[in-house]
Amino acid sequence: MVARAALAKAKADLTADRLDGLTSPDGAAWAQRARSEALARLTDMGLPHRRDEYWKYTDPSSLVAPVAPKAALFDNDEGPAFDGVDRIKIVFVDGVFDAESSSDLQAEGLEIERLSEATQRDIHWAKELFGVLEARNAQGAVPRPMSAMNTAFAEDGVCIRAFAKVEKPVNLIYLHKSEASDAILHHCVKVEAGAEVTLLETGPAAARFSKVMEVDVGDHGAFHHVRAQGRDHERRAYTAQYGRLGEGSTYKSFTLTANGVLTRNETIIELTGDDAVTHVAGAAVGDGKDFHHDDTVFITHDAVGCESRQVFKKVLRNGAVGVFQGKILVQPGAQKTDGYQISQSLLLDDDSQFLAKPELEIYADDVACSHGSTSGAISEEALFYLKSRGVPHHEATNLLTLAFLAEALDEIENQTYAVDLHERLANWLNRRN
Repeated sequence: MVARAALAKAKADLTADRLDGLTSPDGAAWAQRARSEALARLTDMGLPHRRDEYWKYTDPSSLVAPVAPKAALFDNDEGPAFDGVDRIKIVFVDGVFDAESSSDLQAEGLEIERLSEATQRDIHWAKELFGVLEARNAQGAVPRPMSAMNTAFAEDGVCIRAFAKVEKPVNLIYLHKSEASDAILHHCVKVEAGAEVTLLETGPAAARFSKVMEVDVGDHGAFHHVRAQGRDHERRAYTAQYGRLGEGSTYKSFTLTANGVLTRNETIIELTGDDAVTHVAGAAVGDGKDFHHDDTVFITHDAVGCESRQVFKKVLRNGAVGVFQGKILVQPGAQKTDGYQISQSLLLDDDSQFLAKPELEIYADDVACSHGSTSGAISEEALFYLKSRGVPHHEATNLLTLAFLAEALDEIENQTYAVDLHERLANWLNRRN
């Protein structure tokens, strides 16, 4: 009891220090209510600590420190991802919307509005979404204080509503211009019944970045998400995406992460309509003892005949650390569930680590669920085979590394995006040689 009391006090002190100087933005009554409720949840939970179950592999101290650690500005000589794609650009510089660099926010089949403007309106569709999915806890006592803090204090972001099949992707571009930037963004995305939209995310964002995205996919709607994080070396980022799926709907998300001191990506999806499908995948490459990458995923099946798929691959060397925590929860009555989860790491030396915690919790009897996690080195036989046919050692290593990552990249449906990210991975590996 004494230890628990001491931990509670430490969390309370930590929360008070981190929140000192933060102010909740003004807004309509519903927005203020969502923010105050989020702050109450945060105060009750306290900020994360290494003793928390889902933070035991990742040290959150730099994410919750009162002042953001500085991060040197990174010169991306490769150019931004998806630069050749015809897209709707929404640009944020150090967490602030940049209208001059952004596209016209009026687009066919879409409504796009800044969060700061939407939350000023007494009547707005975001009322049913902002802070709502973040506040839900379908998997029980899993505190998410970083997300609650985001809801309470995020001043900027976008609200996107798709009410038709949208041909052009929406590209959220995050630019990092200040070594001491500390950005907090919150996005709301509503995909109406039968609508379809693709969201791209690119860029380093800030020295320290907090981002929450809440996505509601209506019946037979489709949401496609492709994200590229990196290659800046010193950033720290916490991101969380929440999804709620209606009947026959689709939610597919892929994230590529390269380098970064600390990256924690959380994904929380609820399949609430029959025959819904969600695929969540990621590829991470890290070089050096300062690289720490954490994917934490919670999928809840709460309807009949739904499918979920998690595919995560990490390539680590020179002391890099990768973390995967994934849980599939099948609620009573969620029969005909098809749940698949795989997490794998390729360790290119003996100094790197891969820490995995795969979980299944099933309360229905007619399901097909599986999970697996492996960690290993490059096959010496495969390496010998390539070298014996004249392939230099570093090229052979790169080819086998890309082959290892291929299963995750295959989750990207659009081949243009897949090829772009494949080339970036190949370039990253070549530079590391």
